[in-house]
Amino acid sequence: MWDTILTIIVIAASAAMLCYLGAEKRKLDRLAAENRAAGEKIIGEANERAEALKRAAIIEAKDEAYRLKAEVEQEIRERRTELQRLERRLGQKEETLDRRGEAAEKKEHALQQQEIELQRSRTRAAELIKHREAELQRVAQMTLDEARAVLMQQIEETARHDAARLARSIEAEARREAHNNARRVIALAIQKCAVDQTSETTVSVVPIPGDDMKGRIIGREGRNIRTFETLTGVDVIIDDTPEAVVISAFDPVRREIARIALTELILDGRIHPARIEEAVASARQQVEKIIVEAGDSAVLETGIRGLAPGVVRLLGQMKYRTSYGQNVLRHSIEVSHIAAALAGEIGADVTIARRAGLLHDIGKAVDHSVEGTHAAIGADLLRQYNEQPEVIHAVEAHHDDTGHESVEAVLVMCADAISASRPGARRETLEIYVKRVRQLEDIAQAFPGVDRSFAVQAGREVRLIVKPDEVDDVATTALARGLAKRIEEEMEYPGQIKVTVIRETRTVEYAK
Repeated sequence: MWDTILTIIVIAASAAMLCYLGAEKRKLDRLAAENRAAGEKIIGEANERAEALKRAAIIEAKDEAYRLKAEVEQEIRERRTELQRLERRLGQKEETLDRRGEAAEKKEHALQQQEIELQRSRTRAAELIKHREAELQRVAQMTLDEARAVLMQQIEETARHDAARLARSIEAEARREAHNNARRVIALAIQKCAVDQTSETTVSVVPIPGDDMKGRIIGREGRNIRTFETLTGVDVIIDDTPEAVVISAFDPVRREIARIALTELILDGRIHPARIEEAVASARQQVEKIIVEAGDSAVLETGIRGLAPGVVRLLGQMKYRTSYGQNVLRHSIEVSHIAAALAGEIGADVTIARRAGLLHDIGKAVDHSVEGTHAAIGADLLRQYNEQPEVIHAVEAHHDDTGHESVEAVLVMCADAISASRPGARRETLEIYVKRVRQLEDIAQAFPGVDRSFAVQAGREVRLIVKPDEVDDVATTALARGLAKRIEEEMEYPGQIKVTVIRETRTVEYAK
C-alpha cells in the first residue's frame, strides 16, 4: 500500500514537473519568439538607418566631388588666364626688346657715323690749323712759336669770356632761385599777420564845448594853465582855433596823461589848482592801467609765457611810442609774428624767435632817459629781468651792433626789416625821400661808363643805362655789384635797393 501511495506520489510529482516544464518551455518559446521579432525589427530599423546613412553619404560625397571638381575647374581656368596674361606680357616684352634692339642698333650705327664724322672733323681741323699757322707765318712774318703764342692768347681770351659768361649765368640762376625762395617764405610770413599802423604826431587836440572854456583853462593870471603844464610837463596851446585846445609834447605818455586830465577837467567844469592835481593823478592811474593792459594784451596776442611783470609794463609803455610813423608796440607784435613764421618755415626755434621779436625794441621804452642805443639798452634791461640768453642776444644783435651767433637772431633782424620796410608801414618826410633819391642817382652816375641813372619804385630800385661801347656784358655784372656795395656803405635806407644795369646795342642800316 505504501508502495502504491509512493508510486502515486512519484507519478503526481512527475506529472506536475512535466506540466511545469511544459509551461516554462512554452514561456521560453514565447520569449524567444518575441526576442526574435524584436531583433528582426531592430535589424530592420538598423538596415533602414544604414541604408539612409549610406544614401546621405553617397549624396554628400557626390556634392563634395562636384564642389571639388568646380574648384579644380575654376583654379584651372584662373591658371589658364594667368598663363595667357603672362604669355601676352612675354610677347610684349619680346616686342619691346626687339624694338630696343633695333633702336640700339640704330644708335650704334649713328654713333659710328658720328665718330667717323668727328674723326673727319678732327682731320679737317688739324689741316685748317696747319694751314692757318702757315698763313699766319707767311702773312705776319712770324715764326711758328710766335704764331702759337698769339693763337693761345686768343684762345685764352675767348675761354675767359666764356667762363665769365657762364659764371654770370650760374650766378643769375642762383640769385633767381634764392630770390624766389626768399620771396615765398617772406610772403608766407607777412600773410600770417596783420597789424594796425598809426601816424607819428607830437600834438593832441582836446575839444571844448565853447570858447569861454579857454579862459577857465587859463585861469586868473594864468595860474590854472601854469599848474597844469607844471604837473604834466606838456605845453598847452590856446589859440584862435574854435572849440579846441592843443596839447604839445614829445613824450607821448605825458601827452596822453595831459589829454585825459584836461578832458576830465572840461567835463567836470571845476578847474582850479587843487582839482587839476586830482585830475592829473587820476589820469596817471588810468594811463598806468592802460599801459599794463596793453602789455598783457601784447603778451596774450603773441602767446608768450613767463615774462616778468616789469617787462610786460615796458611793453605796454611802447603803446605810446612811434618810430617813423609806426607804432612801436604794434611793430613789435608784427615782428614777433613774422619771426615766428620765418622760423617755422626754415626749422628754427619758433619760441625763441617769437619771444625775441616781441622784445627786440624793448629799449625804446626808456631810451629817452638812458644813454646808448635801444638795442643795447633793451639787452641790459632783459639781463636785469633774467631773460633767456638766446633772446638777449637776438635783441642786442637785431641792428648789427654785435655779431649774429644764432639763426633766430638773424630771423629777428630780417623780420624787423620786413615790418619796417613793407609798403605802408612807415612814413618818410618829403625832404628825406627826395634827398635819398638824389643821393642814389648821384652815386650811380659817378661810375664810369654810365650814361643815365634813374631811381624808381620810391627809391627801392635804381636803373643804370650804360654806354655799350665802353661797358661790355661782362663788365655790367661788376658794375652792378660795385654800385650795390657802395650804396650799402654810403646810404641809410629801410629794406633793400635793387640795382639794374641795362646795356643796349643797336645796329642801323638803310636799304637804298
